[in-house]
Amino acid sequence: MKFSEIRSGVVGVGFIGVAHVEALRRLGVDVVGVVGSTPERAIAKAESANLPRVYESVEALVADPAIDVVHIASPNHVHAEQARAALEAGKHVVCEKPLTLRSDEAAELVALAAGSGLVNAVCFNIRFYPLNHQMAAMVREGEVGSPMFVTGSYHQDWLLRDTDWNWRLEPEEAGDLRAIADIGSHWLDLARFITGRRIVEVMADLHTFVPVRRRPAGPVETFASVGEDAELIEEEMSSDDAAGILLRFEDGTRGTVSISQTSAGRKNAVSIEVDGSDSALSWYSEHPDHLWIGHRGRPNEILQRDPSLISPEAARVAAYPGGHVEGYPDTFRALFSQVYADVANGGPAANPVYPTFADGLDALQVTEAIARSSREQRWVTVER
Repeated sequence: MKFSEIRSGVVGVGFIGVAHVEALRRLGVDVVGVVGSTPERAIAKAESANLPRVYESVEALVADPAIDVVHIASPNHVHAEQARAALEAGKHVVCEKPLTLRSDEAAELVALAAGSGLVNAVCFNIRFYPLNHQMAAMVREGEVGSPMFVTGSYHQDWLLRDTDWNWRLEPEEAGDLRAIADIGSHWLDLARFITGRRIVEVMADLHTFVPVRRRPAGPVETFASVGEDAELIEEEMSSDDAAGILLRFEDGTRGTVSISQTSAGRKNAVSIEVDGSDSALSWYSEHPDHLWIGHRGRPNEILQRDPSLISPEAARVAAYPGGHVEGYPDTFRALFSQVYADVANGGPAANPVYPTFADGLDALQVTEAIARSSREQRWVTVER
């Protein structure tokens, strides 16, 4: 089956939902329609963002026999029920992270997906910067020696002001964790992917730096600003603006990461470094086409993303020649290209190269341990 013969529907018409539609269109996938929080909002967004047909409800979308794959880009609290409905309707599913609000819900989805034989994926798209695949290949091939220390950060500033607002600040829709569930889960998944090692213990300190926020009466899209003339309502905050976390991996590797959505000037800054017994690797999202390789006894190197220079695994997800920078939107295209290769083949490969529901479950188990560690102020073992 060709990608052009596969038909998809997207749940959610916000920032990320539109990113899904655009990436699918680049692959030649037929995006049949979308559904929003309300038909009126979806219709308005469809007109402004050139989206396809608007369905009245999620139930109508997943019931349409014309749709093969359902993409879920809605608020966190409905991920579980929407993913379940899509699987039960016989649809392949791509779900935004977090997969669910609780790990027990995620475990149920993992079992349901495994029994269905359907393709299932979680949108940890940060993995799909090609040089992150390059790092994973180099670690796997022993080019850094034995990994010893994994460090990094994921910093943003879009929730710095007390007037910054979005559904992600509402526990009823986003869950009790915010920065950790939203961007921290990306970094934790990236560390696991690059090192090939699971996190088994955590020590975390979560911070709420903006204890009271002033929100508008209506919805605010992710990364959008509240208008100066908006009527604002005060809300006390309990979810995390930022966190510092110590990590222990299953082989004894150690790590540390900082997560923040209140770091002025950092728009979407991801960094990760793997220090090995022989050499080190470091990558930064604002310079995504350059990988720093550190050495002790000879000059350090910069590897530029170039399909002719990088590993086959990394070249497979690169779309442009060297010097033609691949950025954030390209990660969705790269991720979906691998997902849809399995859809075209009729089911998931034995070892998918994309993150599956099982990876989404693993991330939830780690973030739940992080929340417990911060509450109890001690090291906590990740329960699996």
